Amino acid sequence: MAKQSPQRVAIIGAGWAGCAAAVMLCQADHRVTLYEAAKTPGGRARRVRLHNRNLDNGQHILLGAYRQILKLMQQVGIPQDQAFVRLPLQMVYPDPQADMALIAAHLPAPLHLLAGLWQATGLQRADKLALIRFSSAARWMGWQLYQDCSVTELLARFGQTDRLCQLMWYPLCLAALNTRPEQASAQVFLHVLRDSLGARRSASDMLLPRMDLSALFPEQAIRFLRQRGAEVHCQQPVRQLKRGHERSWSVQTADTQTDGFDAVIVATEARNAQRLIVRTQLETTPLPVFADEAITTCYLQYDAAFQLPRAMYALKEDASRQYWGQYVFDRGQLHPDQAGLLAVVVSAPDLNITHDHAGLAAAIAHQLACELRLPVLAQPLWHQVITEKKATFRCTPGLQRPDNLTTISGLLLAGDYTRGDYPATLEGAVRSGQRAAQLIITGQASF
Repeated sequence: MAKQSPQRVAIIGAGWAGCAAAVMLCQADHRVTLYEAAKTPGGRARRVRLHNRNLDNGQHILLGAYRQILKLMQQVGIPQDQAFVRLPLQMVYPDPQADMALIAAHLPAPLHLLAGLWQATGLQRADKLALIRFSSAARWMGWQLYQDCSVTELLARFGQTDRLCQLMWYPLCLAALNTRPEQASAQVFLHVLRDSLGARRSASDMLLPRMDLSALFPEQAIRFLRQRGAEVHCQQPVRQLKRGHERSWSVQTADTQTDGFDAVIVATEARNAQRLIVRTQLETTPLPVFADEAITTCYLQYDAAFQLPRAMYALKEDASRQYWGQYVFDRGQLHPDQAGLLAVVVSAPDLNITHDHAGLAAAIAHQLACELRLPVLAQPLWHQVITEKKATFRCTPGLQRPDNLTTISGLLLAGDYTRGDYPATLEGAVRSGQRAAQLIITGQASF
């Protein structure tokens, strides 16, 4: 469709979806006003200041398959080689012989995975054959299911061994969907595998951020927007949206009301979006009620001279032994000022264990000491536990997610919960923001 004449657009929320939409609209010469309730941009993936350091509210891994994020970062002036440590796809446990060590080779796809599987330790012949069988079948199916089911059911259907499930598929599912495999959508999991394992070699690379999550994109995006004349209002929560004469929109904060917007993109989490839509007093279809999943990150500080042999390891979650950690990252190998700091991730945690921060940190420190066979890890100098209780939606089979367009002319949604191939990831948020922006650019947002 033809490009629209310049529109005046309000965007509510300076998370990754909102910033992506704002950048795309500015590049298309639309006039953008961005509102953010918090002081720090980034939404549910942002910087926090703790122990005189810039940390994150959750440790993240990005993938080489995240094309839109990587393209946007380049557009706003963030070089990838400075932003990330790029590692080949890997699943390496502290004891690679007893557990598993699989590292993709530097070869064209799919040889990179076949060679990595051939050289992998800790897997039996039956495990390797099962993995090859699954990958081949998924490619043959076009990574598409006739009817969605759980990840656990999908893996059983394709004869994946218990060992392979426990050491590879289940941890990958948790990392990608933040949903337990017995509840997680197999179709969405296949979408992630299609764009990583099933694509070119570099698409499967793991990207570990060298910057805090706000600096990685949102803050630079805001600088980019301001340089192009956009208005950015931080610490300005939006209280109400109103549609006035000739279908123009007004945005009301605690201090001001600004009129004359041609379109509004609500780029907040789903509950806040629903609140704003209801307050318009215009008829629309209610948003689905999504179940929340948390992510817990446990920071453990050791002597600055301490360093893990690798930048990251997979860990063996085992509730019977109170082993809650699933991955550990050596932040000192990513950030020069964070020597001796480890970040342990617990995706989709049982919230009963996250209330006692001291107890959880002690259990995770004990787990590290045992799995890495380093008794010193049982006694960190300090710890900090951060639980983002509404980090993602629970990505279940057949979940109906809303479109970017609402039934109200000129009002759009953006966020990782909207309809798309990806689960609640940064890439999913960015793609949603860009889809909403594109609808305005092509004139499809007003009807």
